[in-house]
Amino acid sequence: MFQIVFNEISAAELSSLGTLEQLELIEEFRVTEADLNGLGSDKFGKIERDGHVFYRFRAKEYRFYFEVKDNSVIVHRVLHKGTFSDFLFRSKMPLGEDEALASSKHFWKLIDEGRNARQL
Repeated sequence: MFQIVFNEISAAELSSLGTLEQLELIEEFRVTEADLNGLGSDKFGKIERDGHVFYRFRAKEYRFYFEVKDNSVIVHRVLHKGTFSDFLFRSKMPLGEDEALASSKHFWKLIDEGRNARQL
């Protein structure tokens, strides 16, 4: 398993939830190399841009967007699924969630904000 590091933005997004919900999400958020190599479950997805690989993890109604660096999982954003479900519905994209996100400028703006935030 990797060490999990939240940046300022993802920590704030997580802390905006109730304590019990935070604990349940953190308990569910486990990442191993096997998970990332296989990506066979619905919980994980892979999104690529400019040679960078980002991952998505589904936990309950939330999505963790992260990258792996030096044996650490760096969480850039923790977002409610409705954020992107609404986007996909409005744009009527005939793609899966990860493919649609990879082509969304709004998504990459959120990720870039997370990447540039201070890690806690």
